[in-house]
Amino acid sequence: MNSVNDVFEFVKSYCEKQINKVVYNTWICCIEPVSINSEEAVLEVPSVFVKGIIENKYKSLLKEAFAAVLGFEIEIKFVTKEDAPEEVKFDDNDNVPEGMIYSGEYEYSFETFIVGNGNKLAHAAAQAVALNPSMAYNPLFIHGGSGLGKTHLLCAICHEIKKSRPNTNIIYIKGEDFTNEIVESIRKNRTPEFRKKYRGADILLVDDIQFISGKETTQDEFFHTFEALYNNNKQIILASDRPPKEIKTLEERLRTRFEWGLIVDIQPPDFETRLAILKRKADLMDLSIPDDVCYFICEKVKNNIRQIEGLVKKLKALELFSSNKKITIGIAQNALKDILSDNQPVTITVEKIINEVARTFDVSPQDIRSNKRNGPISSARQAAMYIIREITDMPMSSIGAEFGGRNHSTVVYSNELYKKKIEEDQKIKEITEDIINNIKNS
Repeated sequence: MNSVNDVFEFVKSYCEKQINKVVYNTWICCIEPVSINSEEAVLEVPSVFVKGIIENKYKSLLKEAFAAVLGFEIEIKFVTKEDAPEEVKFDDNDNVPEGMIYSGEYEYSFETFIVGNGNKLAHAAAQAVALNPSMAYNPLFIHGGSGLGKTHLLCAICHEIKKSRPNTNIIYIKGEDFTNEIVESIRKNRTPEFRKKYRGADILLVDDIQFISGKETTQDEFFHTFEALYNNNKQIILASDRPPKEIKTLEERLRTRFEWGLIVDIQPPDFETRLAILKRKADLMDLSIPDDVCYFICEKVKNNIRQIEGLVKKLKALELFSSNKKITIGIAQNALKDILSDNQPVTITVEKIINEVARTFDVSPQDIRSNKRNGPISSARQAAMYIIREITDMPMSSIGAEFGGRNHSTVVYSNELYKKKIEEDQKIKEITEDIINNIKNS
C-alpha cells in the first residue's frame, strides 16, 4: 500500500467534488504522483501539452486539495515521463529519507484479518475453502455491508491457494466488471474467448455479485459459467451486500444455485474488534496512536472497517509532515471530518445512476441522455429520472438539464408515469429497488 498514492487519492477525491465529471476524468485522472515531501509534490502528466493545460487551469485547485488533505500548503511541480525522476524504492530495512512518504506493504491475507464475533463464521468458512477448494463449501456466499471485510476474505483465499497451489488458475472479478466484459466480448465478437476464460477457472471469485442482477444476458452467461465450474468440481466464491433472497431481480435458477453451498454474513464489528483492527493497521504502517485517541476513533467509526483504514493512512501522512509527531484527539477529530459520512452521505452522481440504469436496461448511457424514443431506451430514461429524483432530491429543472434540456413539466410527467409502473408491476418495482441498492452500495 503506497502512502504516496494514498495521499494523492485523497487529493483526487477533493478535486472530484469541485469540478464536473468530464473535466475530472480528462485532466485530473491522468495525473500520477511521483514523490511528495513536506515542501513539494512532484506529479507526472502524460505530455507537455497536458502539462501546460493543467498548470494554467488546475494547479491552484490541486494546491488547495493538498492543503486540505495535509493541513498546510506545498508547492507543485509537474513533469512528463521524459523528465520524471526514477522512482525511489526502499527495502524493509532501509531508512526512509526525512520528509519522504513511507511506502509499506499491506497484504489482504488471513494473518492480517482481525477476527471478531461479527465475522468469525465467515472467516472460518473462507479458511476451510482455501484449505480444501471445492471440498468444503461450494459455492461459498459471503454477504455484509460495505467496508466490513468481504473483499479482504476473498483476497485472503486467493493468497492462501496461490501459496499452497501456485499453478491454480484463479480468477477474481467484480460483478460490474463481469457485465462489462460480456458486453465488450459481444461487441467484438469474442464470446467464445470470454467463455473459455471463465469456464476454465479452477477458482472463481466474484465480488459484488449483486451487480449482475436484472441483466438478462449477464445472468444467462453467469448461469452457464456456474454450471460448467460446479459440474467440474471447481470452487466458486461469491460476495454481495445482501443475501441471495434479497437480490430482487436475481433469476430464480441463480438464486437456487447460490444457496446450494454455505451462506455466511459479516456483521459490523464490536468496539473491541474495531480497536484491534485500528491497532493492527497502525502497526502495519509503523504508526503510534495513543490509547485515548484509539478509543476516541473507535467510538466514532462504528460500521465500516474501510473508514478505519482510510483514517490510519491520513494520520500517517499527517505525522510525516508535522513537526509534532504526537497524534492527539484534536488531530484525529480533524482527520475524521473527511473520512466519516455520518452527516454527509456519500456523493451519488447523476453519472453513476445513469450508468447503472444503462447496464440494467441493456442500453448505453448516451441513449438514455438522447432523444431516442424506442421502448427500452424510453423506459430506461424514465427509470433514470425517477431514481435521480429519489436518491438525490435534485430539482426537476436540474434533472431535465441532465437529459438534453428537458423542461420541468416533462420530468414531472415522466416521474409520474414511472411511479405508476412501479405501483402496477412488481417486477419493475424490484428492478428499481435493486438499482437503488446497487448505486448506494457501490
